Amino acid sequence: MTKGRVEAFSDAVVAIIITIMVLELKVPRGVSLAELAPVAPVFLSYVLSFIYLGVYWNNHHHLLHAVKTVAGPVLWANLHLLFWLSLIPFTSAWLGEHPLATAPVALYGVVLFMCATAYSILVAMLLRHEGKDSVLAVAIGRDVKGKASLAVYAIAIAATFVAPSVSLALYVAVAALWFVPDRRIERVLGAAP
Repeated sequence: MTKGRVEAFSDAVVAIIITIMVLELKVPRGVSLAELAPVAPVFLSYVLSFIYLGVYWNNHHHLLHAVKTVAGPVLWANLHLLFWLSLIPFTSAWLGEHPLATAPVALYGVVLFMCATAYSILVAMLLRHEGKDSVLAVAIGRDVKGKASLAVYAIAIAATFVAPSVSLALYVAVAALWFVPDRRIERVLGAAP
């Protein structure tokens, strides 16, 4: 089956997720700049989560651009990814309200870990569908960046129980790693006839 509906549906879901997140931002009661200080953690949590959603949206677009068609298992893997992405507004809001508390920081990390896991599953389903010699297989390669991200998330979740601030720094580091656009698929597609 064609991939157009998967792309359109996924784009719509990500847009809704971002909308939900921004609607959670509350305006300060006062009019001075000092009134912004109490909402700074909520805003910073929003920014980090927005970056993560942007990274997933961008990479999802490239991923589907590199394949010709999709099949049932790919659709389910895509829904699995969207499920975990849809939990980002909840964990982002909780993290913003309690930025150094163990449970919110750990749960935020668990959701990030599961988003990365779900994305890896989606990649695996697309690779199985497209074949080991496909454009996507060549572009993905060994996926060191993806595997390293999963490892960092696992370390960050464990570190939360000792030092939540270290976990937050690791979440920011992974976001920064992926914020730099991943050009693997573009390079391969550019080289394809």
